[in-house]
Amino acid sequence: MPTKQALSIVVLISGSGSNLQAIIDAIESQQLNAEIKAVISNQPEAYGLIRASKAGIKTHTLNHRDYNDRESFDQALIKLIDQHQPDYVVLAGFMRILTENFVTHYQYRMLNIHPSLLPEFRGLNTHQRAIDAGRSEHGVSIHFVTNELDSGPMVIQAMVKVETSDTAETLADKVHQQEHIIYPMVIQWLAEQRLKFINEHLVFDQQSLRKPLIWDNAHLMNPNS
Repeated sequence: MPTKQALSIVVLISGSGSNLQAIIDAIESQQLNAEIKAVISNQPEAYGLIRASKAGIKTHTLNHRDYNDRESFDQALIKLIDQHQPDYVVLAGFMRILTENFVTHYQYRMLNIHPSLLPEFRGLNTHQRAIDAGRSEHGVSIHFVTNELDSGPMVIQAMVKVETSDTAETLADKVHQQEHIIYPMVIQWLAEQRLKFINEHLVFDQQSLRKPLIWDNAHLMNPNS
């Protein structure tokens, strides 16, 4: 049988790129049928650019400080991304608030990963905020991007226990472990067309996702069933 064409993606980063590395590893181990067309960072010193280069992936730096406003930066970013004609844009620690025009341009084609159980703890410093709030559970969410910060149709959440001994750093480590499992998994669902939008509704295995899927102890649960 012929091999299905790989899903093409462009990955946007701002930092170390640990989720980028998880995606690269999943592709190299043939768990993920995707091709990273390019990795783009708004931070010239981002270690994720080195990860991409080591994997033979084209990299670009687009420093937001070189632009007068968000709109001009986002227009330049659109132009750069569209040179690669990706099926999807994957945000992997891209620390920029995106303009409405940018989000609309990639509507239904842009994924984000956020280190909390959304809608709790939108924005930054999520691990410390979860500890300060006395939460017994914390986690990570993957969602499609809309014009509301850290919102948009939710795909999946993975949960971790918050121990009394946890610091923001130890909690971040727990969450990262889950991130590195579920982000490549979700991208593979896109590659297999198990996850898609039909008439503006997010569908997984031909079933509408009214609630996010749950990844718990290496098991996938669907609360929509």
